[in-house]
Amino acid sequence: MKVLTNNTFGQNLQRIRTSCGLSQEQTVARLQVLGSPLSRSTYSLIELGRGNIYVSDLVGLKQIFQVDYSEFFKDIPAER
Repeated sequence: MKVLTNNTFGQNLQRIRTSCGLSQEQTVARLQVLGSPLSRSTYSLIELGRGNIYVSDLVGLKQIFQVDYSEFFKDIPAER
């Protein structure tokens, strides 16, 4: 199952990653250790709001960043 992302989700993801002091490459490497086949270029598209993310990768990012899921969805309005 995938989560359809948007610019705000991508900005939140980038904010969380940088606050953890990780580069995109380091983040993807940690995801790959957890079994994700996600590439850095695909991860970059997600941060730009132009790529979608698998729920399993979101679970992995939660583990890596040690944040609550609400941080990923901060300031995203309920309407489409």
